[in-house]
Amino acid sequence: MFDFGIAGYQPAWSDGRSHVVQEHGHRLRGLTGRTLTRVWMVWDLRNDEWFCDCPVLFDFDGQQVEIHHHKLGDLSLTWNMIDPTHPIRWPGFDLQWRPEPFPGLQALRGLPLKGVELLEWIGGDVAQGNVDISFAFETGRVTVFNALDENGVSFDPPGPSQRSHPFH
Repeated sequence: MFDFGIAGYQPAWSDGRSHVVQEHGHRLRGLTGRTLTRVWMVWDLRNDEWFCDCPVLFDFDGQQVEIHHHKLGDLSLTWNMIDPTHPIRWPGFDLQWRPEPFPGLQALRGLPLKGVELLEWIGGDVAQGNVDISFAFETGRVTVFNALDENGVSFDPPGPSQRSHPFH
């Protein structure tokens, strides 16, 4: 199994909303009320840009959820598996973990989580059924979505082609 250059990382691929709910629903629900203390992303030092092929780490007061989209429809959620103080070793790349590299993430750091939503793509195309993870805060939100074989990040509310499934 490919570890994406991250020591000890073992992605656990899910396919579809019901599988994510069954495997991770209780833990995702349990994040509500916790403070977002850190978000880690992998940075490509040569190109000075986000390296979207590695997981995005959200730390909520010591509970770290690691979100990773790969291929069309593959979503891995792992918990407290990745240590961002360890180097990433991916041949041909100069990669490093970076905390909150985007202003939108910096604005959410230190806020309590209001809720977690699974956003299911209902657009009627090849992405039908893809599941994205969205964290809602009092003053904003962040969603890690499937950007067709890599992660994408959005700070916008769900769009018309997304059905929201909040955890209560």
